[in-house]
Amino acid sequence: MLRPLIVICTFIASALPAPARSQGVSAPPGQLTTLFTEWRAFQRPALVQGAPDYSARAMAAQAAALPSWRRRLAAIDTTGWSIAHQVDWHLVRAEMNGLDFDQRVLRPWANNPAFYVTVFPSQSDQPAREGHQAFGSVELWQYTFPLAPEAAAKLGAGLRAVPVLLAQARRNLVGNGRDLWVMGGSALRAQGAAIAELLPKLDGGPATLRADAERARAATLSLADWVEGEAKRKTGASGIGVANYDWYLRNVQLLPYTWAHEVSVMERELARARSYLALAESRNASLPPLVPVASAAEHTRRFEGAVDEYVTFLRDRKILTVKPWMAPALRARIGRYTAGTREFFTEIDYRDPMVMRTHGYHWFDIARMEREPHPDPIRRGPLLYNVFVTRTEGHATGWEEMMLGAGMFDRHPRADELVYVLLAQRAARALGDLRMHSREATLEQASAFASANTPRGWLRMDANTVRHEQHLYLQQPAYGTSYVIGKVEIDRLLSDRATQLGARFTMQSFMDAFDAAGLIPTSLLRWELTGRLDDDVKRVLAAR
Repeated sequence: MLRPLIVICTFIASALPAPARSQGVSAPPGQLTTLFTEWRAFQRPALVQGAPDYSARAMAAQAAALPSWRRRLAAIDTTGWSIAHQVDWHLVRAEMNGLDFDQRVLRPWANNPAFYVTVFPSQSDQPAREGHQAFGSVELWQYTFPLAPEAAAKLGAGLRAVPVLLAQARRNLVGNGRDLWVMGGSALRAQGAAIAELLPKLDGGPATLRADAERARAATLSLADWVEGEAKRKTGASGIGVANYDWYLRNVQLLPYTWAHEVSVMERELARARSYLALAESRNASLPPLVPVASAAEHTRRFEGAVDEYVTFLRDRKILTVKPWMAPALRARIGRYTAGTREFFTEIDYRDPMVMRTHGYHWFDIARMEREPHPDPIRRGPLLYNVFVTRTEGHATGWEEMMLGAGMFDRHPRADELVYVLLAQRAARALGDLRMHSREATLEQASAFASANTPRGWLRMDANTVRHEQHLYLQQPAYGTSYVIGKVEIDRLLSDRATQLGARFTMQSFMDAFDAAGLIPTSLLRWELTGRLDDDVKRVLAAR
């Protein structure tokens, strides 16, 4: 049985094999590549009047065809394949399991009004947008105004699909999960606000484009009204239940955990974060408090300086191979100074900008995908169904404490306190994820728990972050836990490789291999990098 309180940072050295030989990176065998390409085309919904078709008939047809795709995958003989290519086979299996789970359990097109939100003003920090939403999103952040003719045509096509999709939503949505309906109305109102902010930017452009935007906004607000009215009659729980959660962890996230294991890990990490915070506060008691950034000029100076200091630390300490695009990738995400009441992560960021630059490893991941495309087509783009999150969110979260251990904050008094506040917040909100899906807590109760158990009172109930996060985790099971579970698994991988290689271990070679493997689940990452097929990995590979 998995011992979640032990595997966080330790491993029995005698159980490790000799160091694994490096796995060559190459395209997988042809039959798998062909299947993968055809599978991705099948997985996309058909378009009707420019909008994806999520009607009951279309989804039933998709479900009926899925077993044949799974049989095709199972028929591929992987005997003699390298570990890297066997990993590819399991990545495709995880995606197929993701669609199976959507069809049997989540059914977001029928249960989740926010699934039909497809207009987004800002870029996600993930390789694919978090959670579930209909195919064909309109990513407003990709456009530069005034629009060139080609961009205007593309934006117009996306906006014209919105009313068609939202008309379909009224027929498709039949679920009874109260929290999903209540929060769905808010999500639709946010889309309406995003389109309203777009409208002035269209002045001087094609009149038809502005009309397309106005119709998209009207359709959005009309559906929001309808969803909010229907929400009053919804009485059911929105969580998926423990048995479904366990199946999802093992078969889609490819994790050797159960719901109960994850509860234990989160409770342990919450207690550890709060106790280490208390120790840090005691040690730092004589130091002046951290004062938030208070002006635009100070914001520019401190954030620019944080990027330079961070990248210099990574290079000089040989933590990883620093590429020329890394500093610009972070600098592009600095943002602008805002005065007034701050959300949780701004409370952290404004007190010491160095801390959240570590979590900004997300932007390294995205820039690498764009600038250094993976030679393996299965790993080149984002995996479906957020299968990547234990690697992306887990590593970004773990990197905060890793860099604390590596000495990055030695010249930053009290930054260690911020690292433990962050970890406590991740563990507390993850317990909300788990308890919503076990149907022990509503979204409001989960939000209140996360707020109460995050130190310093920075995760406020009268702000936006806490409910927004719990809504995401309710839509996408195991997303809220992926930050800490992924961190635990990457801690374990680092321990394994350091023990395997002994004096030959270097952080730079480890991180270079880690990044080169791509954005894949942590269990498969551990198998590929260590060559070690331990019992936990065997359980994941054997799951059905």
